[in-house]
Order: sequence, then C-alpha cells, then structure tokens
Amino acid sequence: MELRIGARTDVGRVRSGNEDNLFVEADVRRGIFIVADGMGGHAAGEVASQMAVQIVGQRLLAVGSVHDADAVPVLTASLKEANREIYRRMLAERDKQGMGTTASALLISAQGFLIGQIGDSRVYLLRDGVLTQLTKDHSFVQEQVDAGILTPEQARYHPYSNVITRCVGSNDEVEVDVFTGPVRVGDLFLVASDGLTGMLDDGQIARLLSANAGPGRKVDALIAEANSHGGLDNITAIVIEVAAIDEASHV
Repeated sequence: MELRIGARTDVGRVRSGNEDNLFVEADVRRGIFIVADGMGGHAAGEVASQMAVQIVGQRLLAVGSVHDADAVPVLTASLKEANREIYRRMLAERDKQGMGTTASALLISAQGFLIGQIGDSRVYLLRDGVLTQLTKDHSFVQEQVDAGILTPEQARYHPYSNVITRCVGSNDEVEVDVFTGPVRVGDLFLVASDGLTGMLDDGQIARLLSANAGPGRKVDALIAEANSHGGLDNITAIVIEVAAIDEASHV
C-alpha cells in the first residue's frame, strides 16, 4: 500500500519545553504512527513520552498487518510494557515523581486500521468529507459528558478539561482501549495531542484536513491554526493519507 505522511511536533506559544513525542514508520506493508503527550514537568514528561514511543514503536515493528494473529496482543502488550517501565523509573528517580504520558498508537495496513489508546491524545478519520473521532478520551470531562452532566461544548471550555483519568506510567497496571475498522483509498487519518485538539474544534480540523494540499502542508496548517488560537500546550500532529491499496493483499 502507499501512504503519504506528514508529521511534526511544535512547542506552542506558552510552554518552554516540548513534552510531546511522536513515532512514524511505514513501508509497503503497513504504517505505524504514535503520539505521546508527557506530563510531570518538562524533564519528566519528555522522558515518559519518549520512552512510550520508543518501546511501543519498536515492538510494533514486528507486526506486518493488522490481521496478523499477534497484532492486537503485541499492541496491548507494548503499551503495558511502556507503562511498567515508566512506572518503575518514576518510582526509582526522585526528579521523575508524578511522570506519565498519554499514548495513541495507530497501525494501518491494507486490511484495516488498529488503534491502541491510553489518555486523551486522539485519532481521527476523515472519510468522504466526514470527520470521525475514532478514540475516546480518558478524561474527567469525558466522564462528565458520558454521565450527561456536561455537553461536549461545555466540556471543551471546562477548567478541568486537561485532567486525564488514565495514563501510561501512573500505576503498575493500565487498561488499553483498542479500536479497529476498515481502510479505503482516500482515507485521511490524524493522530494528535491535545495541544491541537484543545485549541481547534472538529469543524476547524475537518476544514484544514479537507484542504487541497499534501499531508505535510496540512500538518503545518493545523499547527499554525492551533498556535493562532493561543498555542497553550505543545502541539503534535501526524496526518496519513491512504493513497493506494494493493488489492491482492486486501483480504
């Protein structure tokens, strides 16, 4: 298959350091895309997100297709391994107390997509002009929305909108959410930290992803727009366009 990719991380306009990290690896068989948004202070958060993308990314290199028998087990095990390693380091090093990270990992092959997610970094799909959020935030405001206490619009501007309820590294065990679905030529995927999605609503994201431009320019436009709305956090975006699928492998 042919994937066209744009990826970049930006410090934003307020933070002094960047605690986001990303991982991109693609060949004719599949693509692996990971965004991690660290927390716990500049040094600790940057370490946590870097550990997450390195551990998960390296483990996923062994997966050739989302339909491999071990695809889901490897994905979930890699995120749990990252969780254990970050948690151990947090306990062992005084300056890493409270460190953790989100992690959203997307695997794309001709047979479909596979997502493993912990935290509130998101994966979106733009298909036939319709933007769909494929992941569900592990956050305080999302729980309030699920309970009917807040509307999605109220959640966007809630003072606790950045409080997450599940992350990589805060406990010795963590639950991984897994999402799957089909892939079509023309699909556009976005993997992003909340530095992007907290600044832009879905309508703004859909408009920028729908522009007549390549993935790299779309990433630049998304980051520029998030910065123009304040750039309150680090901003990371990966845009993946499914340009061609080998029908022989599409089984």
